[in-house]
Amino acid sequence: MTTRKLGAGLSALALLAAMPAAAEIRIGASLAVTGPAAFLGDPEAKTLEMLVEAVNAEGGVNGEPLKLVLYDDGGDPNKARTFATRLIEEDEVVAVIGGTSTGATMAMAPLFGEYEIPFISLAGAVVIIDPVQPYVFKTPHTDRMACEKIFADITGRGLSKVGMISGTGGFGKSMREQCLDVAEASGVEIVADETYGPNDADMTPQLTNIANTAGVEAVVNPGFGQGPAVVTRNFAQLGLKLPFYQSHGVASDSFIELAGPAAEGVRLPATPLLIPGQLAEDDPQKQPVTDYIAAYEAKYGHTPSTFGGYAYDAFNIVIAAIEAAGADDPAAIRDAIEATSGYAGVTGVYSFTPEDHLGLDLSAFRMLEIRDGGWAPVE
Repeated sequence: MTTRKLGAGLSALALLAAMPAAAEIRIGASLAVTGPAAFLGDPEAKTLEMLVEAVNAEGGVNGEPLKLVLYDDGGDPNKARTFATRLIEEDEVVAVIGGTSTGATMAMAPLFGEYEIPFISLAGAVVIIDPVQPYVFKTPHTDRMACEKIFADITGRGLSKVGMISGTGGFGKSMREQCLDVAEASGVEIVADETYGPNDADMTPQLTNIANTAGVEAVVNPGFGQGPAVVTRNFAQLGLKLPFYQSHGVASDSFIELAGPAAEGVRLPATPLLIPGQLAEDDPQKQPVTDYIAAYEAKYGHTPSTFGGYAYDAFNIVIAAIEAAGADDPAAIRDAIEATSGYAGVTGVYSFTPEDHLGLDLSAFRMLEIRDGGWAPVE
């Protein structure tokens, strides 16, 4: 290469280096893509990646490309907090979706509040949005709503004495507390109250204690992850014939696969994503449910889960807020999220207010029962 050509090449490189980088809108995410909660976080991550790709293929948001900055916290609150700091200080995101678990969410939420970055959690506990924090929202139904749906079904069956067996993780602990409160308000007596740790492999002793409790008429298992599947298998191994309820934290086909035939007859509150073919044509959620399933199956070759649906709704709410705000200013995006009204998603129809950062009511929950290895609505 001649000296003249070399000099010209270096000048061109210097010019490129001096040019400002192309504008892009950065959305952050910290999810449990691996680890014990991966069956929740993996479909959430896949959903976000799919949606970002689709948005960019159509020209981006307000003419700007979208970039997803995704970290895998494995459900570890300490890692989640570290990644939250990185998303804020290094990645300069304008909004964050994530917190697969309640523990990870609660570790990150104070930071997003302090730095005024809108955050939509994908975890279930009511403590995430009660009391309301200005910059924190969530898309899954709360654990308290799940308790209300479950105990309404229990009393509807004429039952009034319940045994509980709860996980001691963040979600299980929170839901247990909510169910104790809801049970009292519903006129249901909790006659047995057992717990299990996240690494326990046999819950037969706890279930035996429940079975031996005089008057117990039904069993409720607040929890998520693999623990509820173990509880379900142990429940069947003991030959218990009581009505058995799980939480929305296991509302996916993977729970049926893990629990096997023992899952037959289990009831739980869930989203309509699990029963798309059984939704009425005029159901406002039928179209978004159908669209999401079709896109996910085309991309990944299998049906999405309820948990991916939480990410689907969070993403669409954030993007609509960015479009409405007309900018990538986090405060303006937060205001637009809070102004969301009547958004029909796969989880429910959302209408946020300054006093309500969930925006769902019990009508978004469907009580389902596992029949013949699949999902059926409870009439």
